[in-house]
Amino acid sequence: MTSESEKRIKAKIPGKDTGIEIKKGMCSICSPGNHCGLDVYVKDGKILKVEGTKEHPYNHGLICTKGAMNKSYIYRKDRIRTPLRRVGKRGEGKFEAISWEEAYQEIAEKLNQAKAEYGANSVVFTSGYCKWYRPYYHRFIYDFGSCNYSTDDCSCYRATVLAGECTFSRDAGPDMKNTNTYLGWAWSGAYSNHLSYLGAKALKERGGKIIIIDSRITPASEKLADIFLHIKAGTDGALALGMAKIIIDNGWTDKEFIGQYTFGYQEYAEMVKEYDLDRTAEITGLSKADIFEAAKVYATNGPACTYFGPSNITQQYNGFQTMRSIMCLQGLTGNIDRKGGNIPGKATYLCRPAGFQSREMEYYMSKAPDLTKMISYSKFPIWYRYCHEFQAMTLSDAILAEDPYPLKAIFGLGMNFKMYPETSKMIKALEKIDFFVNTDLFMTYTCKYADIVLPCCSSLERGEFKVYPGGYGVYTKPCIEPLYESKSDTDILHELAGYLNFDDPLFMKGYEASVDYIMDGCGLTVEDFKKSDLPLKLPNAVLRAPGTCRKEGFNTPSGKFEFYSQTVAEFQDTYGLDPLPRYKSCFADDDNPKQAEEYPFFLSAGTRIPNTLHSRLHEVPWSRAVRREPVVEIHPDDAKRLGIEAGDTVIVYSAVGEVRVKAMLTSKINPMNVQVAHGYSEANISQLISTKHLDPYSGFPGYKAARCNIKKAEVKD
Repeated sequence: MTSESEKRIKAKIPGKDTGIEIKKGMCSICSPGNHCGLDVYVKDGKILKVEGTKEHPYNHGLICTKGAMNKSYIYRKDRIRTPLRRVGKRGEGKFEAISWEEAYQEIAEKLNQAKAEYGANSVVFTSGYCKWYRPYYHRFIYDFGSCNYSTDDCSCYRATVLAGECTFSRDAGPDMKNTNTYLGWAWSGAYSNHLSYLGAKALKERGGKIIIIDSRITPASEKLADIFLHIKAGTDGALALGMAKIIIDNGWTDKEFIGQYTFGYQEYAEMVKEYDLDRTAEITGLSKADIFEAAKVYATNGPACTYFGPSNITQQYNGFQTMRSIMCLQGLTGNIDRKGGNIPGKATYLCRPAGFQSREMEYYMSKAPDLTKMISYSKFPIWYRYCHEFQAMTLSDAILAEDPYPLKAIFGLGMNFKMYPETSKMIKALEKIDFFVNTDLFMTYTCKYADIVLPCCSSLERGEFKVYPGGYGVYTKPCIEPLYESKSDTDILHELAGYLNFDDPLFMKGYEASVDYIMDGCGLTVEDFKKSDLPLKLPNAVLRAPGTCRKEGFNTPSGKFEFYSQTVAEFQDTYGLDPLPRYKSCFADDDNPKQAEEYPFFLSAGTRIPNTLHSRLHEVPWSRAVRREPVVEIHPDDAKRLGIEAGDTVIVYSAVGEVRVKAMLTSKINPMNVQVAHGYSEANISQLISTKHLDPYSGFPGYKAARCNIKKAEVKD
């Protein structure tokens, strides 16, 4: 007979009799936006399950499908258990186990050799997810002497920040609790950023209005939208300008805000005259009535706030200007820096605002070499004006062309080839690289090409510092010991720095000392944070009140909200950049009629699905069970015309690559639009995007707006 204690153990009930303990952890599968608090059930040093932490001030006990996979993610069978040295050909996946000491010695020797023969800049340093170690990593790179540092920000989030910098401020979040209208532009809610869904739902329940603009129908658009604009993908900029014309023509502008707090309104108002309702409807594929109603509700049912996604708009050839055109709707209606609108904020740490001005930038920039020597420095002036990292979408071209100098080694923390367009070119570029190091939890597609692979650990196996909106900070504790011989990324950097003989006392004191330096003055130290399992209020945090920018000035050359960007205007003559957020086709870089004929479909690569994020969870059994094979979403009318049925193997191809996937027929996307989730090793959709298809303002790849074609695959014997 099963004892009561055994029943309690089976039910995973914590207590002295079961030996099950609840430890407080943090999910970092998505980063750095949410990082939800976790209750981690541990017995005998092993995780049994995870739940959301109810008393956590950010997620209040809620986690998404991805966060629920933490246990399966951490205990994947293909965890890298020890440092590895490649013994086969690159990509073959043949390695031998070595010690940490051997790994460090070889890495230090090879990196210093490249530095001595070709200069420190010949060594490139990259980062994928996560972001938690980045200030420490950034200083590590500058201590080494290289200016060539890059992260996934070169294709995610940063272009939204750049558009904000050139318009009004770095970033501005929606004040959902006090708004009357929510404009969810390319917002899915149920598939990504799950906590935002609750805010929108609460708004609807109290009688507010929700407008959703998306190129596909989602649970959010079906269940929450009062107005849903099923837009033709890639035409968002034209819609924003068309809405602006309607607002101006009908006298719905905030004249007081425009008169006191904006710059360049007359030029902007003249430009939007080109986007009358007929033209806007023709470009976007929307009805004139729906466009008019959306503009009216947004402008007259204020205050209104807007959602800006990290990359769904900006991963287009015209993404930077599209984002600016959407932001200009806020300036037009005075829905910026007001209660219930979007509130500009200042980042405290790792892009997150917590009401305290930290020394994060000072921490690494005090060691910076000459950053004008970065790769592709002359190609994207807006990017390099604000970013202390090179635009990594140009990395393969820089290696192959040896421009502006030979690149001989790559050191990656979680480097992921699938982040890069035309991925095969990156693999080809590795033939010219003498030495490549990468860290990861798993033997990824990228790690198979490395010379040395180092095992790192998850957020539940390490401690890290994090801040949250509302003025909170936390230093997490490990819930379990690092599995096998894995180490935290900061421990790897700290130990490797010793082999590289860094002369930097602060860095060599370790990660915690660096966090104390960065957060000095917040009112708490790392030791204070470590005494609590939950986030603590920063005693010296001052939360930004609506109206601060109106009083103190916006972060632009004019000190005002700029419809006409004076920063962009600096590069108008030399680079042909437009200070006004003018709409251009997302194929303006290649308006070749032959290309349009050969590749008539509009590809959105990397669309969100609820069970995974990028490539992080595709190999977790739970996730694979939801979508076992990569698919292309195609409209039934297009499928019928091409003789394609649901479940058929098809080839999606472009001028630079192809993938084989299964056909998924759906009316939730528009005809002539196909969508493919990214991250599958067997169907890397990034391969179809050319390295030349980059936004000229930000350098972002055109993942969400590219040409392709589709055909049924031949039946193999």
